Formats: sequence, structure tokens, C-alpha cells
Amino acid sequence: MAARDYGQYCGVTRALELVGERWALLIVRDLLVGPRRYGELAAGLPRIPSNILAARLKELQAAGIIRRVPHSRVIVYELTPYGSELEPLVLALGAWGFKAMGEPREDQVITPDSMTMALRTAFRPEVAAGLPPTSYAAEFGPATLLIRVDGCILAVDRGNGPADLAFSAGPAVRRLISGELAPGRAITTGAVKVLAGSGDLLERFATTFHLAA
Repeated sequence: MAARDYGQYCGVTRALELVGERWALLIVRDLLVGPRRYGELAAGLPRIPSNILAARLKELQAAGIIRRVPHSRVIVYELTPYGSELEPLVLALGAWGFKAMGEPREDQVITPDSMTMALRTAFRPEVAAGLPPTSYAAEFGPATLLIRVDGCILAVDRGNGPADLAFSAGPAVRRLISGELAPGRAITTGAVKVLAGSGDLLERFATTFHLAA
């Protein structure tokens, strides 16, 4: 049911035929965060035309990557076990693409799901395992997330809540995660604003979430 046929008998070729069409992997990325209604997927991908979203969902369903299921009296899309196997690939692509991100353009947006996956990509469980449990309430532009780290376990939820450190950060969070911007410097320059809690915990955040640029 692939939209494109490369005419080669190869696993990489087949993977591209299944998820290589434009927007397909971004749909998978958002569904890795959790099941989504059609409208939620559209809101998380604000530039996708509705006919393309509908087509990609049909293609991914036909390939056995996603499925439609009833949930609380509505229909949601979720990954199948086969589709969930794409998580390591998506995280690896995120880490690889991070090296070439640069500064954002004015027309580029951050969504809660994209930032959630970015945090999962940057998460260092082997480091977090040696640190005390810590919660962060973070505002990344329009994306407000509650981040809980307990040993090697990471949980990221939309919204706000009690946290050890509450902070807001714009695009400079990329430089913080990459190590280009020291946590103390990020605070003194206003790149990161501490809203509640001890600013010293930003050092722990930057240690827990790190990707080399």
C-alpha cells in the first residue's frame, strides 16, 4: 500500500516506501507520545493540508503501522506494536537532526508533542539514575510541560503542576541542551527564566538532558 515504489528489493527501500512520504514520520512522532484524535494530529502539525493528513493516515493504517480505535466515545489513532518499533529510529533521527538545527526561523513552531520527543531524545537515563528524583515545570514557548525524572524513568505530560523547578525558555534551550550555553549563564542572560524553585536545579536539568551539537 506504499504511495511510492522505488523498485528495489531492500529493507531500507521498503521502510522508505512505508514511512518516507512527507509528514508520515511526524505523524508517527506525535503518536509515539500517545493516541491522538484526528483534530489533535492536525493541530500538532499546523501546516499539513487536511487531504494529505487523511491520505497519510490511510497509508499508515494499510501498512499496519497505526490503527483507529474507540476511546471515551471518540475515535483515536494509535500506533500498533509494529509501528511502535519505529521509536528508536525516530529518536535516532532526532539526535542526528539536532546537530544541524541552527536557530529557528520566525515561521517555525514548537508543539508539546515535538518538545516531548525532543526531551526523550536528549534524556540520559544512565546519568539520571545517579541523581535525586526531580520534577520540572517547563514553558517552551506555547508548549507547557511537566517533566518528572525518577532514576532512569522519564515522564512528560502536558500542562503545569507542582515542581522542584519551574522555568521558561525560548529557542536558547537548544544551546542549553547541547552544552553551548552554561546553565548559570542561561539564567543571567535571561535565555532561561526561573519562575519558581532553585535556579541551581537548571544544572541538573542540563546534565539530565544533553545532546551534542
